[in-house]
Order: sequence, then structure tokens, then C-alpha cells
Amino acid sequence: MKLDDHEKAMLAGEEGPARRYAMEQIVRVGDFFGAERCVDVSQVHLMADPESLGEAGVAFLEGLAELPRDERRVRVPTVTDPRGVDFEAYKRLKQTDAMAGLERRAIAAFESFGVMMTDTCINYQTILPPVMGEHLAFGDTGSSIYANSVLGARTNFEGGPSALAAALAGRTAAYGLHLDEHRRGTSLFHVTARPEGLTEWGALGAIVGKAMSSYWDVPVVTGIEGAPTSDEIKQFGAALASFGSTPLFHMVGITPEAPDLKAVFDGDPPKPATMGAGDVADLIRSYTPADDTLHVVAFAGPQLSLVEMQMLAGLLEGRTLNKDVALLATTSPEIKSACDRMGLTAAIEGAGGVVLSGVCFYQMYAREIGEANGWKRLMSNSAKLVNILGGYGYEPVLGSMEQCVESAVQGRIVGVGS
Repeated sequence: MKLDDHEKAMLAGEEGPARRYAMEQIVRVGDFFGAERCVDVSQVHLMADPESLGEAGVAFLEGLAELPRDERRVRVPTVTDPRGVDFEAYKRLKQTDAMAGLERRAIAAFESFGVMMTDTCINYQTILPPVMGEHLAFGDTGSSIYANSVLGARTNFEGGPSALAAALAGRTAAYGLHLDEHRRGTSLFHVTARPEGLTEWGALGAIVGKAMSSYWDVPVVTGIEGAPTSDEIKQFGAALASFGSTPLFHMVGITPEAPDLKAVFDGDPPKPATMGAGDVADLIRSYTPADDTLHVVAFAGPQLSLVEMQMLAGLLEGRTLNKDVALLATTSPEIKSACDRMGLTAAIEGAGGVVLSGVCFYQMYAREIGEANGWKRLMSNSAKLVNILGGYGYEPVLGSMEQCVESAVQGRIVGVGS
């Protein structure tokens, strides 16, 4: 990689061991991907929950936190992905004090770097939405694909060490989706029926994601008449990224880099794969359980927006959840504060649900809390979440928000698989 004088100085340790670590990490990643240079980033979204960090990761952060203040402070606005523990609710979920203790240590280290503990995967909806052409270092797959696709910003999927390095150095390796040539379409999908509701948008994203063959695939979608809402395209992108490990899509006539097919393909576009309502229904049915047993309903992956929280509160108005089924709704601390003020938290918890702030289900020791609470059968309206949780020992069921609420009230799965 060709480094400028400032980057060379950081790599040589002239600005302290933290910046040296950052540039070493950036150069290793850049060399692996054949990057020729660095690119300045304007913000970082850091994914480093304590379950992923473990004791060794937290100890590493604490070591950096002992450096002089000017050597360890991040150089660009840096925000965090969901954490693993909501300190107001962790005992209700049977999480342990050891989990909470590790979380507190990680938070203290991050705060010493000047990281803003936003604890959200929907930072693009609640904190600092990127703009067209802005270079970023984002970690969460859902936030990365939204920033790239819907907003036209530029980021790769950055692992925790790489995102921290970008925050400390103010730059990252210029490879992948930072470059024009990797943002061109590689496959084409034509949708014959517009999805209805958040779950169907997620299911459509899952279908496209399953068709991807590598990180470098860029799917292009046609046939969507009229812009989806922020929450609808959020569910689409999050599922696509989860099923396909894909950080960018184009939706013709909708997303900013795709006014038409000519804008996103070099030469003639490939023959489109066609998908419709039947394909979406089949994807949802593929998560139909063998019986109607239900233990927990989780609204997460991504966290819920304020609009989604209002929808959930409305569905629970005047209802009481079955005592044998837990209902968890995760959102960002900013939205949780708004929900408290607007009475939405009270409405959800008054029906027997639990509103969790700053966490997401699969990042909060999902396997351990499932075992501690006897949860096996889990229902969600998030295609991303049900895709992930099969690997955590759950039997996931995909349904609409309405079906999830009705099932939690009745204490058994209803309305799915038909």
C-alpha cells in the first residue's frame, strides 16, 4: 500500500502504540485485499459486543485505555452496535453478573477512547445518517448494507478490530465497496408482486441473499413500484446481508445509484431471475414448525424504529400475554427514551412484554439465556433473526408482527404455515 507521510508516521509509532496498532491492522487488511492506498472515513460504527470480545478482547481494550488520553482518542465520530446486556433488565432474562461485569469493563474502555455508546444497529435511522459518497467504516451487516444501498455511502463489512483501527486512524484501506468498480451490478432479479408488510420484505431479501455466491456479488432488483418505507427496506437489506453476506444491492428507480439498469451494469444486463408472491410465501413457510409450541417472541435484528414500536404497542393495547410466553422488543436507547415519554414502553410492558434498550437478541448471549429460561421455540417477524438463531439452538418461526403478538397472547403459534 502507498501511505502518505501521516500514515507512515502512525505506522512507525510516532503517535503512540494505539495509532501504530491501527495502521498495522489497516495495512494487513489492505494488503490482503490488494488495496493500493487508504481512504479517509468520516464516521465509524463499531461492532464489539462482550460475547464476541470475550475476556481477551476486553483485556486488549483495557490495555489501550491505559495509554495517554491524546494517544487513545478516536479521530472521527465513532458509535457502537448493540451491546450484550441491558443493565435494567438482565436479571429478568437470567443473564449473569459475570456477563454484566464484562459489559461494564468494555463500556469503560470504549468511553475512554471517546466512543459514543449509542448501542444500536439502526444508527442510520437514529444517530447520524450517512450521505451519498461518504466513506465509512461500518461493522454491522444491516447498517452497512443500508448505508451502501439506500444512502449511497461507501463501506465494507468491518470487523471489530478493523473498525476500531479506522476510528483511531481516521481512515481505512481503499478496497471493495469504497471503489467504483466493485459497486456495479452482477446479477438481476425481477419482482412481480410487491411485498406486503415488514416480514414479506425481509423474506424477499432472504430469497435474494440465498442466491448470492460471494461477498462481491451485487444484486440488482427491478419491478418495485413506489419507494418502500425506511423500515421495509431495512428489513429487506438486513435479511439480504444475513442470508447472502452481501453489503450492497441496487433497487432500480429506488436507490440512489440505480436510476435505471444502464447506470448499474456494464454492457447488457444479465437475464433476470423472476420472483413473486409465491416465492415469498414459500420462504416464510420454510420456517413453519412441526407443532404450535411457543416459548419466546423476539422483535430484534434489526432493532425496532419508533414507528415499529408504536405498531407493537397498538397491537398489544388491551391485550395480556400468556404467562408462559416471553415477548421481547429491542430498540436503541434514543428510541427507548422516546417510547418512555410517549407511553409506548408502558403499553408494551403493561401487556406483559419486555422492552430492552441498546441490545439485540442474537448479541446478548442468546444460547445461554435460552437455556436458562427454557426457551427453544422462538418466533419473530425478522427474517434476519430467524436465519441466525438456528445456530444458537433455537427452533425459529417466521411470522408477521400481528401473528407474533396473537401467538404470544394465545400461548401457542397461530396463523403461520397456511
